[in-house]
Amino acid sequence: MFGRNGCPVSPECALGRLSFPEPWASDVKAALSLIDVLDGEIDGLEDEIRCLVRDDPKARLLMSVPGIGFILAHTIMGEIGDISRFTSAKKLCGYSGLCPRVYQSGGVDHRGSLAKNGPKYLRWALIEAATHACRHPLYKERYEATARRLGRQRGNKVARVELARRLAEAIFHMLSANEPFGPTVVSKRAA
Repeated sequence: MFGRNGCPVSPECALGRLSFPEPWASDVKAALSLIDVLDGEIDGLEDEIRCLVRDDPKARLLMSVPGIGFILAHTIMGEIGDISRFTSAKKLCGYSGLCPRVYQSGGVDHRGSLAKNGPKYLRWALIEAATHACRHPLYKERYEATARRLGRQRGNKVARVELARRLAEAIFHMLSANEPFGPTVVSKRAA
């Protein structure tokens, strides 16, 4: 919906200008005032998280990763904790629950769905970061190729999880070496 000058109008404002019959008018007014109160509380919490990230050098380092903003950086740092407790990037990926289940018997090897062990908010944050990072030039081509190869039904989901694993590996190397994200961090992972 657009205002008189062609600028977008928030739904709350447009809803507030509509006229409703009295049984619903007071409900709409109460809901709009509740939205204003909650928006204020959310803004306050976001400011508090920004301050926490600004004071944490590791979280600021994470914000150099494509797709990671201040909220995801704070979430990831809170879930990972001290990076030195992981001996390799593979261990961090396993901890995050982004690795598929493996069923092996003799010479048979089947891969299943995600293991989903470990902290669910870390897994959520990495997949959320991958959702945004799939547009970054460093990851876009591989993401699209994987999605095409696996088909329309599940290709995007699997490609996003693969990208989330790559981001977790890059995060391990960044935090271990205490250097920002860049092609050198990604190439270290490949080596």
